[in-house]
Amino acid sequence: MDSLKIALLEKTGHDHGFEYVLSANPQAVCLASARHPTRVTVTDTADDGYQVHFETTSATLPGELARSFPQWTPTDKHFLIPGNTELATLLLRAASLSRALPNQVARSYEDAVSEELVALPPETLRTEVERLVRQRIGQQKFREAMLTYWGDACAVTGLALPDVLRASHAKPWAECVSDAERLDVFNGFLLTANLDALFDRFLISFDIQGRLLLSPALATTDLRLLGISPELRLRWLAPEHQSYLKFHRACMQEHSQPIQ
Repeated sequence: MDSLKIALLEKTGHDHGFEYVLSANPQAVCLASARHPTRVTVTDTADDGYQVHFETTSATLPGELARSFPQWTPTDKHFLIPGNTELATLLLRAASLSRALPNQVARSYEDAVSEELVALPPETLRTEVERLVRQRIGQQKFREAMLTYWGDACAVTGLALPDVLRASHAKPWAECVSDAERLDVFNGFLLTANLDALFDRFLISFDIQGRLLLSPALATTDLRLLGISPELRLRWLAPEHQSYLKFHRACMQEHSQPIQ
């Protein structure tokens, strides 16, 4: 790579979630960020494209990127990218997911909680006030992660109006055994308000393939008035969703009595 191409790669990284240059030479450019733990190494290819390799602590990031960009033939964390526009798209998605996937959200949550608790009077610690602070920040972080993961669009309909979308837990907040579960981006879906209300009340769920499941308590008339088609399904479903969905389906069975 010549100096112009190296400079272009550095700027592309800086503008798309990898603002630190760890090293840059004719063989490769290595980039990182202070906002997430993922690193990326970019080398050029004979056809003026790029080979991209990610180093990450996230077990789920490679699979998520492979699902998002199958056309770029990822192999063992490597991607073959035709040009700078496509590289920018890949880097932005990798950076966004690195901040939204499990563990990183939990760390961000703990930092935000610690910062807010420091400003509170000591007598409020370990009281209902602290619990409410943790819950508020946790729900905010969960929603932010959901918006990032689903690209600001409903997990079912694709509606891209964040103001009317809800971050809906599959395993309810109160049932989770740890903050890691509560903040896990795979523990639920980003849904429109009507789907969220039904999902929250266990009136709908999804099978292992992401197809919509309906409670017998829902009449055909109800579905029509809600604008819900039985053919709806999740836009995609990761393996990490399955354990939470299994819990949700079990709750749906328990609640599947007709509404009085």
